[in-house]
Amino acid sequence: MIDDIDREIAGLLAEDARRSLTEVAGQVGLSTSAVNERVRRLVAQGVIRRFTLDVAPEALGLPVLALIWADVPHAREEAFRAFATSHPGITECHHVTGAWSYLIHLRAANLDGVEAFLGQMKGDGLIARSETMLALSTLRTAPLVPR
Repeated sequence: MIDDIDREIAGLLAEDARRSLTEVAGQVGLSTSAVNERVRRLVAQGVIRRFTLDVAPEALGLPVLALIWADVPHAREEAFRAFATSHPGITECHHVTGAWSYLIHLRAANLDGVEAFLGQMKGDGLIARSETMLALSTLRTAPLVPR
């Protein structure tokens, strides 16, 4: 479990991981070395999983976001998981409850890219059936900020 100061440190870094530890220390009322030790501990405990960069998908030529509900045959589950965790266009993949096995967030350059992805998945027997929705616009994407 993390305390309120750990939450505040993690929240500040989630909003901007480029903040210096000195700046974070000033905002939480601790020394830089104390904040450094807390950050090391949060990383070691798996509370902070990674420091990352958020790049605009459009800048990478991937403006299309397809939300794909996929039914994965039980016998192909392991192969599907291996594929999903290594495919560069899959930004999220969730094992879900209900009528579908997984929800995939796929970034693609265009609709042909989405169609090719689905064709490959179905052709390889990784999904039995699917339903695809396209995001028309995105109102919000945000990191999880501890409160």
